[in-house]
Amino acid sequence: MEQESNLTNADWRLMDIVWDHEPLESPELCHLAEEKLGWKRTTTYTVIKRLCEKGYLASEASVVTSRIARQEAGKREGGQLVNRGFKGSLPAFIAAFLEGGDISGEEAAQIEKLLQEYRGRS
Repeated sequence: MEQESNLTNADWRLMDIVWDHEPLESPELCHLAEEKLGWKRTTTYTVIKRLCEKGYLASEASVVTSRIARQEAGKREGGQLVNRGFKGSLPAFIAAFLEGGDISGEEAAQIEKLLQEYRGRS
């Protein structure tokens, strides 16, 4: 079974800062979180601790780094969304997504290219 990441919105917001600036010392991360998110130092340290426990961050000698790439985190979250919200059906997810608004011709072409590349690997 796929491991659930259960990242909260706060987790994602802090992870974005880490991915954009890593490695960084925890006081600098606190400063960036205050500047970009309006967080107090204690809030930042609480979220760092939670993300370390979930295996997304490492904090060693006051240096914070990610233990998972942004793309991998997105892949996990996307997979969970499809599994929970659409009973594992990617076509149902895509249909629901497309009903929500238009995509550009360029975006449609990119999706078609991805599908062609995927078919070529099989």
